[in-house]
Amino acid sequence: MSDDFRWYVPRPQLIPEALQIYNVTREFYWEVQQRDEFECYCEWYRSTAVKHQQELQKMQRDINVLGWFYRKSNVN
Repeated sequence: MSDDFRWYVPRPQLIPEALQIYNVTREFYWEVQQRDEFECYCEWYRSTAVKHQQELQKMQRDINVLGWFYRKSNVN
């Protein structure tokens, strides 16, 4: 009779191993997710930086209208 129950009770040494495998798997997928999110952030940052550089170059080519008013008021 005691031999019948032997098959239904899990072995104690297998439980920590299963939990260890689960934890390693969970950490791996968390790491993959973090790297994907970081890559998306880096891509957004690069595209934003390029856009801001283009806007700065465009602004530097514009006429400085406000500077005309300041120069005229400093002359007096």
